[in-house]
Amino acid sequence: MPATAIHASQDDPWGGFDAAVLGGGLSPEAQDLIARAGACRQDVVQASALLDEAEALAPDHPAVLIARYRFHFYGHRLQQARAIAAQALKLARRALRREMVGQVDVSPLPSDEQVRFDAAVRFYLFSLKGHAYLCLRLGDIGEGRLALDELRRLDPNDRLGGSLLAEMLQRADARGAPDEDEDSDAQPEPGHPHRRGWGAA
Repeated sequence: MPATAIHASQDDPWGGFDAAVLGGGLSPEAQDLIARAGACRQDVVQASALLDEAEALAPDHPAVLIARYRFHFYGHRLQQARAIAAQALKLARRALRREMVGQVDVSPLPSDEQVRFDAAVRFYLFSLKGHAYLCLRLGDIGEGRLALDELRRLDPNDRLGGSLLAEMLQRADARGAPDEDEDSDAQPEPGHPHRRGWGAA
């Protein structure tokens, strides 16, 4: 399928999904709640309550989802982070009007330029990458493989570095289990630089 333009829906309260991904349309009150949650992130109960308030003020706003994802991801609460990644993925598909058949995106592929520079498209693909990574970390290899295959199809030039996850999957296949010691960003080991590209995986 040839690469064609992807345009975000403008039928939202944030001034466009592209702008919302970059924080557009988020009220000062919600921004303040997110900032306060970040400042007290070691207090999980308090930070969670602040993020809940932000979500109540701006339901499904990408900036709130990003804040919640980072809070749980970097706090090593991977189940919660995966749930938010799935929520972000659903939001992005709806906003970008992606047509799904099962778990396969059958809409026109994004162009390489969009993958590199379009904020909404990158939010979509990073949500997919995060979902794939967390599935692999949590031992849901089948779901992780499906998400990774989809990322590879949508980002064939590996602009988002998804081939690192393909290497992670290969190691999991070889062991029959995910590696609990994988770095949180799935980076290659020091002294073994990763050569970006799906062919290297």
